[in-house]
Amino acid sequence: MQSAVRVLRAIQIAMIVSIGLYVFVGERMAVAGKPDPATFYVLSLVSIIVVGVILVVRRTLVLQSEETLKAKSTDRAAVNRWRSGYIATYALSESLALFGLVLRFLGFNLGQVAPFYLGALVLMIFFGPRQPSSQLS
Repeated sequence: MQSAVRVLRAIQIAMIVSIGLYVFVGERMAVAGKPDPATFYVLSLVSIIVVGVILVVRRTLVLQSEETLKAKSTDRAAVNRWRSGYIATYALSESLALFGLVLRFLGFNLGQVAPFYLGALVLMIFFGPRQPSSQLS
């Protein structure tokens, strides 16, 4: 179980670093132009939906698997579901940062896309991997 936590922590750190790279690339390669506000609103709505999906994934995969692992920490199927839930959470969080990068390429300024980057970063940090333990109950 400890190795699964280490792998998830490495994935989390790599994805957090990639968010910083998205900001850097977005600032270097951004184009000036008149962006379409409808695109911003559509990606904002999709981002809200993605956050909802993250919460559902955490409830169905991570939290249920944690309960199983508290009772039986050697259950490989539960460990795999737990790990998959975290990876899906991180991938969905990363998609928010990618939405910000796309909007930046479409001509929106950093102030407009910063909530996408920050939202992804906060979700990544907030949903860090924690080893399930029966002692935490």
